[in-house]
Amino acid sequence: MKDITIVICSYNYERFLREAIDSALAQEPHRTQVVVIDDGSTDGSRAIIASYGARVTPVLKANGGQASSYNLGLEMVDTEYILYLDSDDVLYEGAITQVLDTFERGGYAKVQFTLDVIDGESRSIGVCVPHSQPPAECAGLLRNGWLYPSPPASGNAYRVSALKRVLPLPQTTRRGIAADFFAIYGVALVGQVGVIDTPLGGYRVHRATSESKTAAQPRAGLSIANSQDVNEVVQDFPRLWDALRELVSERLGEQLPEQAMDFSYEKAHLCLRVYDAPLWRRWHWIVFGSRRYFRSILSNPFWTTRKKFAAVSLTLLCLLPLRSVSDHAIRYLANPLARGAQTHKS
Repeated sequence: MKDITIVICSYNYERFLREAIDSALAQEPHRTQVVVIDDGSTDGSRAIIASYGARVTPVLKANGGQASSYNLGLEMVDTEYILYLDSDDVLYEGAITQVLDTFERGGYAKVQFTLDVIDGESRSIGVCVPHSQPPAECAGLLRNGWLYPSPPASGNAYRVSALKRVLPLPQTTRRGIAADFFAIYGVALVGQVGVIDTPLGGYRVHRATSESKTAAQPRAGLSIANSQDVNEVVQDFPRLWDALRELVSERLGEQLPEQAMDFSYEKAHLCLRVYDAPLWRRWHWIVFGSRRYFRSILSNPFWTTRKKFAAVSLTLLCLLPLRSVSDHAIRYLANPLARGAQTHKS
């Protein structure tokens, strides 16, 4: 029996799908099997999947969302480990070898690894995610409401027996739009998290980055390209946390706090209140509305003192009269793409 199944979740990404499949097939063939679940694509994705013949296990289904693909993938696997690879992302050569070695050394419930941020042409922009790494024992911090730093979906591999204590996900709620959120955080309550602080894959961003339709040159905006924008984060995060609390209570018999503390959520509030705002409004929010935001920095258990100081210093630039300086600081805080652009200029 193979050791790990790479489940590629695909929906209308024919432009990137072949690269994702090739990167999965390039891993250790004697230890890895590849399943491609097409979630009702209407482009040429299914023809691409068919071209691989018996090299992959194809699953062609009606559109049901990410939760349905996660549930079906977990139901199908007969391996000890599973990795869900988004069809616009890639794995680097040797990634699975390092993941399996880490599992075998530590007996972890999940192994996560850093991802390079890459563009639509598979070029690295000089930024990695996540920017910080968690301790192996994340459960205690999560029980106190702190979401630990994790890469997006493609940077996480799971012990199947641990993940089955959390999944399958009910598809009758909004949980279905972010199945990776429940897998990433739910499994940390089941066992320890192994961390590989080396880029083993690419997280692709390919939506227009400019916040202004009239900008002469594209520039990094507030959201990391094809990810959620700040309005969606503010609206969706409390619902996701409530749904995770419900799921954890049902499946694990644990009670998580009513509110979570996460810098990504708090900085979305910062963006909505301060970005492109007049000076008086910036001052008002910093003085009267920023308590939780600064707590997410100063009490952050995953950040170094240096990183906390840098984040606070950038935030306080919002108090300067020049709106251009304030907005540049906010973009740098909010979006890793802005940091990559700055790196390329320097």
